Amino acid sequence: MLHVLKNERGIALIIALMIMLMLTIIGIGIIKSSNDEVSIAGNEYNEMRAFYAAESGLEKATAIIQAHYEATGSPPSSYPAETLLVNGIGVGYSTVAETPESRTLTKTSLAGLKAYVRPHHIQSTAFDSSHYTAVTVEHHFEVAFVPVFQFAVFYENDLEIAPGPAMILSGRVHSNSDIYIQAANQIQINSNMTAHGDIYHGRKPGSGLADDPGDVQIMGADGSYHSMQDGGDWLDSRDSHWFDSSSARWGGHVQDAAYGQEKLNLPLENTTDSAYKIVERETVGGGNNDSFEQDAQFKIIDGVAYYKSGATWTDVTAALVASGALKQTTFYDKREDKDVTVADLDVSKFKSSSYVPSNGIIYVSDQRAGLRGTRLYNAQDVGAPLTIASENPVYTKGDINTVNKQPMAIICDALTILSNNWSDNAALAASNNKSLRQAINTTANFCYIAGNKETGEGGSAYNGGLENLPRFLEVWSGKTLTYRGSIICLWHSQKTDGDWSGDYYTPPDRDWAFDPDLEDPANMPPGTPMVRSFIRWGWKMQDIAFTPSQFGAVAADTP
Repeated sequence: MLHVLKNERGIALIIALMIMLMLTIIGIGIIKSSNDEVSIAGNEYNEMRAFYAAESGLEKATAIIQAHYEATGSPPSSYPAETLLVNGIGVGYSTVAETPESRTLTKTSLAGLKAYVRPHHIQSTAFDSSHYTAVTVEHHFEVAFVPVFQFAVFYENDLEIAPGPAMILSGRVHSNSDIYIQAANQIQINSNMTAHGDIYHGRKPGSGLADDPGDVQIMGADGSYHSMQDGGDWLDSRDSHWFDSSSARWGGHVQDAAYGQEKLNLPLENTTDSAYKIVERETVGGGNNDSFEQDAQFKIIDGVAYYKSGATWTDVTAALVASGALKQTTFYDKREDKDVTVADLDVSKFKSSSYVPSNGIIYVSDQRAGLRGTRLYNAQDVGAPLTIASENPVYTKGDINTVNKQPMAIICDALTILSNNWSDNAALAASNNKSLRQAINTTANFCYIAGNKETGEGGSAYNGGLENLPRFLEVWSGKTLTYRGSIICLWHSQKTDGDWSGDYYTPPDRDWAFDPDLEDPANMPPGTPMVRSFIRWGWKMQDIAFTPSQFGAVAADTP
């Protein structure tokens, strides 16, 4: 007979207790793991709160510096440093202004340009005393000033490019507004093309003209030209895939608002002013510290010539007239359909006078009745670096700066280029038969800033675009205008309002190119305006602290 041992009755209980113990241990482990996860999540949350608080310190310091430049055109008298509370977290930030330097930019779409740079090192620490958390972040913030003549083409307003004959643009092209580009034959751009607004293929609305079918080619990062053609259409800002497709096609050499392309402003004293302030008289509105008149050492005001020696201005009109260096001439401007009276400056004689400005800056303003302007002639050899700034139109006659080439700029309301064959004869200049005004080959080497009209404004149509920004009054058919320099348009003309058309001239063959000498800032014309860019780089998280002992040293500075 089989007998059951009495102690076997407790086996089930022991097994049950062991299972309960194991489950308890597993449960405790799960709870501990869960608590650890909660603790880790809490630490991450507290770290992120401190991180964003520290970031706010960087942003505030950066914004203070940038806002001061934008409001005044100059740096703050003291650099931002402060302690404050952000959602209960203490934040302390400081700024160290580092030594200004001249160097080639390596960041943003301006990479490759040479600039005068003011670097700043900004550091911000956030400290959360409730959770023993501290985060330190830092970055470098630069204010870069780029000589505007490093751009082949720079427009403040909409840039319209629509050449008839084939055209090559060498050098950087930028607009602070939109770009409208097309060609009747072909246009090639061999460097970066950027816009603060959008980039479109075709005409700007209001031009009254149809789009042209010629190819538009832009050089990409690979050094090869790539067309804007996209199958049977054109790739531009209107495409939903614009960012991805343009990045793939040009490798970042074509950028607009979709890329966050910034606006490049002149550092004016009051940045709500138009850039036109640089050519207005310094006395306009009780003072104009941005005017070229402030820096000029020779000026012609309402027909009277003055030379500055030390702090004294002397009337030298009679001496210049007697030498033949200066005279007053009236001729007919067929685009404006009126006479223009100019201060005619014979540069070959003027440069031999005693009144050549040592800093190379000449200013001209004539506010007398009628259309007034300045004309340069016999200027093949200008003698020394030269900048002429005027709130009136400027005309050039014949070859300019072709012998012993010097850094040279013309900054004016509007620029008209007259060939070596131009005649002031009224019967020719005013004739509706434009064939009477025959141009011959002409060469010009200078940078210029000039104005244009707005396409579609006041019922007017196409403003002539980039290809007609320098104005013409002659028949150039089969003749070449050879130009080297930098083409800048910062305003709408205020003294000359004649509409562009082909009725009074025919365009030249355009042998135009950016002057590579301008890649060296030492070759900039006197008083070259700068455009300003704000650049952030070198961001990093410097330190994260969680323990009370580490936090104590930081917490002492809590506001």
